[in-house]
Amino acid sequence: MQLIPAIDLLGDFAVRLEQGDYDRVLFRQPLDEFFTRVVATSPDLIHVVDLQGARDGALRTEVIAHCATLAGSVPLQVSGGIRSLEAAQSVLAAGAQRVILGTALWNDSGALVTYVEALGDQLVAALDVRDGVLAVRGWLATTGLSIDDALQQCLDAGVTRLHVTAIARDGTMGGPDLELYRKVCASGLKVVAAGGVRNDDDLADLEKVGCEGAVMGVGFLARLGITF
Repeated sequence: MQLIPAIDLLGDFAVRLEQGDYDRVLFRQPLDEFFTRVVATSPDLIHVVDLQGARDGALRTEVIAHCATLAGSVPLQVSGGIRSLEAAQSVLAAGAQRVILGTALWNDSGALVTYVEALGDQLVAALDVRDGVLAVRGWLATTGLSIDDALQQCLDAGVTRLHVTAIARDGTMGGPDLELYRKVCASGLKVVAAGGVRNDDDLADLEKVGCEGAVMGVGFLARLGITF
């Protein structure tokens, strides 16, 4: 079971939001300072989300390249503002090992297949779930697509890995939505969970339902001794 610390970017800062609300900033620290603290814990992988890119739809490749430099030998999976195949490829060229795409995959019915064919297992499909349907554009809009329909589309297209976020749990320290993860893991796809993951007990519960890893945001801040 892989613990993946999250670094969310807003401007030149690492931040944590509550339930994806840009007006509810729980934590803010200069990016370089926070990144150094995270890398010092020797993670196997770091989850980087450019919240500014996700909100504005404007990819900040130079920021991702800077994060890759700060990470050194630690691989990155990156999301936020990646709305085209060219953008995804530029993020990989900037030093990311995986790209997580949500909005771009669900814009039209053929997009998912196109991205899978081009990116292979470097693509991670984001299923950001609120009230049983997918949210996009930095969680500011919904698609109307149900989790079941999204899973079937991923299976049909040949997606190998999902990044599944229970939006209502994000930043709440309320524990993961195990029922959601049990459902998506039953698809047979590799699943990285996010939203509400607090501690080793939560990691063990997620492993039991079949997740290969979990992103930890506020919970990881607590491990660093950061409280608010």
